[in-house]
Amino acid sequence: MQWTLSNQLTVARVALIPLLIAAFYFTPNPWNYYTTAFIFALAGFTDWLDGYIARNRNEVTAFGRFLDPVADKLLVATSLVLLVEGGYAPAILAVIIIGREITIGALREWLAEGSRIVHVSQMGKWKTAMQLVAIEALFLHIEIMDFDFHQAGLVLLWLAAVLTLWSGYEYLRNAWLELRHQGHTEES
Repeated sequence: MQWTLSNQLTVARVALIPLLIAAFYFTPNPWNYYTTAFIFALAGFTDWLDGYIARNRNEVTAFGRFLDPVADKLLVATSLVLLVEGGYAPAILAVIIIGREITIGALREWLAEGSRIVHVSQMGKWKTAMQLVAIEALFLHIEIMDFDFHQAGLVLLWLAAVLTLWSGYEYLRNAWLELRHQGHTEES
């Protein structure tokens, strides 16, 4: 394993998850809103930064390709569970988002066994960005100058769920096309 800066940032994102949980449960109100929102924003920033560094410094590694999506899924799933438990988000949205992540993760693993790869789509990137912004607003859970972050976060989380389903459909469709193409190639 190469211990590159981008891989270190990805590991740091995973390490921030227990801090996020602790801040959510043990920081008194209203500071827990600011603390959890700050930790989540920091973790989201490391997601962007590790990818940027990996591409620009040519530090893309097999370990990074494996751990980066795992770190993202752990962060989002943990955050959604906290938000549902705290009464800040509907459970159905967490089920949709987490269920899609498990399904597509399993699909990618299965396809990789046959040396087939379904690449991240642009819709998948938009989905992730929408999830991160929605979760950030829900963690912040305050009103500033008549702008209700909680309500905005709920609207964005519904949009994220729609994008989640859409990108999941795209992955499944592309995987199906890849498998059909492989089948036709093997028959020829």
